[in-house]
Amino acid sequence: MADEQNSNTQTDQQEPEDKGEIHEGPDSTSPYPVERGAPAFSLVNTAQEIAKADEMVNTRVSGKLKVIADQIKALQAEAEEIMASAEQDMELHTAKCNFQRQPGKTYHLYEKEDSSLYFSMLSPDDWNGTPPDTFRGSYRLEPDYSWTPAEKADEPDDTQALVQQLLESRGLEK
Repeated sequence: MADEQNSNTQTDQQEPEDKGEIHEGPDSTSPYPVERGAPAFSLVNTAQEIAKADEMVNTRVSGKLKVIADQIKALQAEAEEIMASAEQDMELHTAKCNFQRQPGKTYHLYEKEDSSLYFSMLSPDDWNGTPPDTFRGSYRLEPDYSWTPAEKADEPDDTQALVQQLLESRGLEK
């Protein structure tokens, strides 16, 4: 009798207590059908849903990456403009000048026969249309010591107006 009890105890211990996952939530969240009338889950339908989800994720990621790529291209173009402007500014700063340059003033650039550049306060009109050397352009020296071509010097700079408008729209007026 003791042997029978001992063998029963051993079989009870050998049987697994948990024969699978048990869903403890509401029936509507069950990963498997819980009622006799519940629709059957087919492997094909599941595979189609996974494929559709993969496609949607790839489309969303591709769209976001395209936006980033466009931003990179725009930043590269802006960087090229900045570098070209800096090169021009450096070239203009190395031009000879026999007077002290003052920000806000417009100076006229000429090129001698030996390809050296120099600034003058006299425009081609001041020379009655026949300057002594080749006229290369007129430039205004800005407070940040950058140079603005005279033809663009009168263009309005709407940057400050845009900043002010953004601040006002957020209630952060100056």
